Amino acid sequence: MSYVEGFVLPISKDNKQAYIDHALYCADVFKEYGMTAMVECWGDDVPDGKINSMRTAVLLEEGETVVFSWMTWPDKATRDAGWEKIMADPRMAPGAVEIPFDGKRMIFGGFVPIVEI
Repeated sequence: MSYVEGFVLPISKDNKQAYIDHALYCADVFKEYGMTAMVECWGDDVPDGKINSMRTAVLLEEGETVVFSWMTWPDKATRDAGWEKIMADPRMAPGAVEIPFDGKRMIFGGFVPIVEI
């Protein structure tokens, strides 16, 4: 089974194209280091929750939406080695590419699939 890395983040609705451009730029780099797939999803039906929700988890502000994203890697070892190389790649250095979202409010994690159909 593959290894999955997931993200939930807030982004200004005005920055949709900037986010798409950013994702495409990053995908090219990530693929070089072993990522097999990336899916970026723009929030369309993200309701408020009674206790918690994606909106509250990312501290969503007026004029923003939630992006739900995931990447797949062949396995955790490839992902770990890939991220080490990504972080050392000058194309990903601070300031090399504009980040069109508030990374401090991004939620992310790595996951081992338990059902894959």
